[in-house]
Amino acid sequence: MSDEAVPRSRADFHRQYQAQAILEAERLLARREALQAGWLSWVAGELYQLKPAEYAAMVRRELQRLSQG
Repeated sequence: MSDEAVPRSRADFHRQYQAQAILEAERLLARREALQAGWLSWVAGELYQLKPAEYAAMVRRELQRLSQG
């Protein structure tokens, strides 16, 4: 995701990237069983690499939501 593609408002950003954030969270959760005890460290590294920070936060929130459901 390039910074050039970031919409002007926070709401626009959220609308534009919500579906992508859900897919990314699902991808990360899909690795949990295979990685077991190492998953938390791995997922932290994956989240750290996501840019911009607003997108990483969206993915983090989706991970939390999907983990509780």
